[in-house]
Amino acid sequence: MKGAALVAIAASIGNFLQGWDNATIAGAIVYIKKDLDLESSVEGLVVAMSLIGATLITTCSGPIADCLGRRPMLIISSVFYFIGGLVMLWSPNVYVLCIARLLAGFGIGLAVTLVPLYISETAPSDIRGSLNTLPQFSGSGGMFMSYCMIFGMSFMTSPSWKLMLAVLSIPSLIYFILTVFFLPESPRWLVSKGKMVDAKKVLQRLRGREDVSGEMALLVEGLGVGGETSIEEYIIGPADEGADGQESTIEKDNIRLYGPEEGLSWVAKPVTGQSSIGLVSRHGSIVNQSVPLMDPLVTLFGSVHENLPETGSMRSMLFPNFGSMFSTAEPHDRNEQWDEEDLHREGEEYESEATGGDSDDNLHSEAVGSTGIGGGWQLAWKWSEKEGENGNKQGGFKRIYLHQEGVPGSRRGSLVSLPGDVHEEGQFIQASALVSQPALYSKALIDQQTVGPAMVHPSETALKGPIWAALLEPGVKHALFVGIGIQILQQFSGINGVLYYTPQILEEAGVEVLLANLGIGTESASFLISAFTTLLMLPSIGVSMRLVDISGRRKLLLTTIPVLIVALIILVIGNIVDLGSVVHAVISTACVVIYFCCFVMAYGPIPNILCSEIFPTRVRGLCIAVCSLAFWTGDIIVTYTVPVMLSSIGLAGIFGIYAIVCFISWIFVFLKVPETKGMPLEVITEFFAVGARQATAAKNE
Repeated sequence: MKGAALVAIAASIGNFLQGWDNATIAGAIVYIKKDLDLESSVEGLVVAMSLIGATLITTCSGPIADCLGRRPMLIISSVFYFIGGLVMLWSPNVYVLCIARLLAGFGIGLAVTLVPLYISETAPSDIRGSLNTLPQFSGSGGMFMSYCMIFGMSFMTSPSWKLMLAVLSIPSLIYFILTVFFLPESPRWLVSKGKMVDAKKVLQRLRGREDVSGEMALLVEGLGVGGETSIEEYIIGPADEGADGQESTIEKDNIRLYGPEEGLSWVAKPVTGQSSIGLVSRHGSIVNQSVPLMDPLVTLFGSVHENLPETGSMRSMLFPNFGSMFSTAEPHDRNEQWDEEDLHREGEEYESEATGGDSDDNLHSEAVGSTGIGGGWQLAWKWSEKEGENGNKQGGFKRIYLHQEGVPGSRRGSLVSLPGDVHEEGQFIQASALVSQPALYSKALIDQQTVGPAMVHPSETALKGPIWAALLEPGVKHALFVGIGIQILQQFSGINGVLYYTPQILEEAGVEVLLANLGIGTESASFLISAFTTLLMLPSIGVSMRLVDISGRRKLLLTTIPVLIVALIILVIGNIVDLGSVVHAVISTACVVIYFCCFVMAYGPIPNILCSEIFPTRVRGLCIAVCSLAFWTGDIIVTYTVPVMLSSIGLAGIFGIYAIVCFISWIFVFLKVPETKGMPLEVITEFFAVGARQATAAKNE
């Protein structure tokens, strides 16, 4: 996984530049205001201009990224950063400065929107959260280094705000070099465009191994989301053998699972009744919630994580001896030519030999090929075949995402009691499954009496409908509600309002009292404490990187948001009650530090992580752009109104409003935000699709 980590680090430099720019303008605006004699409204416009640029570029970044790819957009982002820095160095007046800030905002918008998306599409599911916390770490690191620079320059006789802002061009040039010569294109985007050979090479580089065929199959399956999906439950164990050592015929309603090793096979017995995955019965109906107003998807996702094996392993626990769905024989070599540029092979089916088995047995059962996809999940295909009324064979393929339930034991499973008429002891695994129409489905196989799935080139599937129509699918609409809601609430919790104006807020709180004996002036003292605050944010983000894939996104949010509320309430009290200058300065500084540190542990990175996880591959860029548009709109409103509110309602009023929004945010997270840790992106989007569809059906009943 070293390749994926290095790629994530390089991509997150875009967020380093964002953090650098945010801190630089927070310090430089003090000198810009004096030099250009700005009014409060114009001051807010200069600061918010980069946010306006980010908002404008975000409106089109998603569709363009879905069309051209993720990597070209990151290259363009680095170019905007570089040009913006040069223009800020020249800025002769406030008008040119605003244009330069607009260009830098274009770079910020592309980076903030697409870096989390890019990392999510390249990272393994078990460390996706940790790698997607790197942008927050890089952004805070950029802020710290920028504040250190500004603090040093504040001792100059005439600090140059132009030079402060122009330094941005230096790291942006490094970012440009890395995006051009080091970053690969997203393998999920390559698969969506039919560039299978390129996607395979990228995956091999990112995973550090040759065999990535299982994940390749998952990426193709991820193109088809939102079909008729049911949630079923199975008890899976080794197949019985007869006295002659041959496998006995399995019951009609059972599924036979074949492994690549000779003589190894498994039997899956469907379990009737409610699935152990949360609230959905085997027939897909939503069960009533115990918590009023809670989204059924929240409990549905939560039940998946509650039922993870007690070993806590992120690796697949089902069928450890199962290999890839692809054979290492001649058909595997055919996949090397499976690319849309190879026109004479375009559309060829790629048949698997992993399932094997006697065709006569499969007339009355189902054959399944399986491969692990991470997070305790297995991707499998089953072929059901039976005789119709006219004696003809009828059947079809189904895709199943299998998930082992919380049964303690070894990697091969545990001793459990089977339901119904199965009483034998052995190594059995309880598993739930999302069963739906596969993206790899080929109708031609019905007439070929083939038991294995066939890889159909994405360009030959019916998955290329209008991209805007996908936004109307229930799962996508539901995911957009979650994504937009958490992004807007994050901004109105006040983080960027406090961030951009930290030096002025601390100055108004009388922070110079703390450093008066050191001979440091008011402006320099506020810069130093701002730098110290951002330095403390780094280990906090380190804790987040450790916990986000263990405790989970939802739990971190529910734990840290109350701390934000308490910190803001204390700030309100400290600005209302006269506690003396020193006490007031200490309380204000401590609360600002606590607010920042807790924010960057969860509420800072997790909204972007969630938005990069919950949308289907085909519309991921477009949907993230919509959520980012909500993010930047809220950011502009908050940033532009802070100077006005400072002069009207003061710090106490501002912090009071932010505390109320944080409380609303906690309620929203508790009721509407599901836990997505460790789950493959394709499984997450499938859950949103089935959950949203069934919730809609339940409302209409």
